[in-house]
Amino acid sequence: MNSRWDFELQEHYSPSSCPIKIILVTFAKKQTMDKRLEAFQRLLDIMDELREKCPWDKNQTYESLRHLTIEETYELADAIVMKDEIEIKKELGDLLLHIVFYSKIGEENKTFDIADVINGINEKLILRHPHIFSDVIANDEEQVKSNWEKIKLREGMKSVLSGVPVSLPAIVKAYRIQDKARGVGFDWENTGQVWDKVMEELNELKVEVDNGSENARVEDEFGDLLFALINYSRFINVNPDTALERTNKKFIERFKYLEEQAKLHGKSLHDMTLSEMDVYWEEAKKKQA
Repeated sequence: MNSRWDFELQEHYSPSSCPIKIILVTFAKKQTMDKRLEAFQRLLDIMDELREKCPWDKNQTYESLRHLTIEETYELADAIVMKDEIEIKKELGDLLLHIVFYSKIGEENKTFDIADVINGINEKLILRHPHIFSDVIANDEEQVKSNWEKIKLREGMKSVLSGVPVSLPAIVKAYRIQDKARGVGFDWENTGQVWDKVMEELNELKVEVDNGSENARVEDEFGDLLFALINYSRFINVNPDTALERTNKKFIERFKYLEEQAKLHGKSLHDMTLSEMDVYWEEAKKKQA
């Protein structure tokens, strides 16, 4: 036991108010905290050294790291979809490295450092959780989200939708737009209404396609249908981006099986009929079931 801990025991321990169980729990928490802080400090030290000595790391800028950060984010998203916790841990480490890297560049530019980054998010979390850190009441998730949007507007945002990044993929953006609108009460009342809207948009799309309308009109109606489907996904608690990605992965697995079986039987996909390919496709579906 180190001297710092000895001192804290002497300062806080009294037989009547601090049973040994509480001391041990507090000690375990302190050990965990020290372990986390030591690991983070080691990462900061490694970054300092890399930035000083490594030719590649020395040359990186915000701009040169940007596409790498996006790639790492997608790799984390893939690991989450696959429910691979080992990969999630690995990809979180890669993203943490990027956060530290950007912060180091900011420190060199004398604009901000990692402490500023952490303190900034600490203050934001406290400010946006007044039901935890103040006297605001929020008994459910909807109230929490509503409070968030009100707080953001007080912070200077001109629109509830201002926080949606312009460069978000379209499906994710649509989901976030709808979710933010819901936060201020602009939403459908029930699932049935949303499904009726989906069917309305589907029929409107069919009319434009059947009439041979120009591509721009068909595209507009197709977009409206997608937007309505994404709305419906919220009401049935399905993330549309995750759902589509799972379907992508299913298709890829089945198609690869089709390719493998065709090759195994000395066939080329180009020479096979659709019926022949469907045999292997159905086999792949059964293997996934």
